[in-house]
Amino acid sequence: LSYMNGTEGKNFYVPLSNRTGLVRSPYEYPQYYLAEPWQFKIIAVYMFFLMCFGLPINGEVALWSLVVLAIERYIVVCKPMGSFKFSSSHAFAGIAFTWVMAMACAAPPLVGWSRYIPEGMQCSCGPDYYTLNPEYNNESYVIYMFVCHFIFPVTIIFFTYGRLVCTVKAAAAQQQDSASTQKAEREVTRMVILMVLGFLVAWTPYATVAAWIFFNKGAAFSAQFMAIPAFFSKTSALYNPVIYVLLNKQFRNCMLTTLFCGKNPLGDDESSTESTSKTEVSSVSPA
Repeated sequence: LSYMNGTEGKNFYVPLSNRTGLVRSPYEYPQYYLAEPWQFKIIAVYMFFLMCFGLPINGEVALWSLVVLAIERYIVVCKPMGSFKFSSSHAFAGIAFTWVMAMACAAPPLVGWSRYIPEGMQCSCGPDYYTLNPEYNNESYVIYMFVCHFIFPVTIIFFTYGRLVCTVKAAAAQQQDSASTQKAEREVTRMVILMVLGFLVAWTPYATVAAWIFFNKGAAFSAQFMAIPAFFSKTSALYNPVIYVLLNKQFRNCMLTTLFCGKNPLGDDESSTESTSKTEVSSVSPA
């Protein structure tokens, strides 16, 4: 935060949103240590209900954080709102929005719309999209989750990053003689591909399995099979910071400068960032 210049909302927003991968741990580890008793005492799920609640809500915060970042980049590059500048208030609004959307996903089972049950290897909890259970209206909740918390975010990400790539390529075409512009265009395209793939790898397995169960009522499936979606969604806590932070020159420079007491051993100084910011294309390049 000490390097924030007051105009780049994403540079303030990204580190705060990525901390959701860290705050999972206090909720997650007790479940694994108590996995064995849970297999025989379902009541334990409700005793540790509040801890289990942290898993889906933090997963959703991570998901909607990527959506907000996509919208932010779209506004900066494509300029649908003219010469709009981001401030810390916009960053806080983005953070608040991600938590509101996360609560809209994780809170309904707390009030009787669906429920939380042991999932996968029975050592963690998740929404009940395995059973019909009309008492909890599971079917309507699964439809709501699939449409509002998967289809909608995917549509936003594809639209915003699609428009971003088109805008960048158009700008690069107008400056074909500029090596820095062409390099920035390639970097932006590469980063967009990585971001979209990262999002799809994390959340498509969950959506696919939920849809398969929804359309194949009563089908048999193993605990190992149900653990696969959770594996992919949780690995996003590892590669999202790499994609969104470590591959970003500004973040990498600020992080290394802070860690090494004001000196960057890799030499990614501000001049490298300033040289790319001279063009409209590279001013929003995450790399």
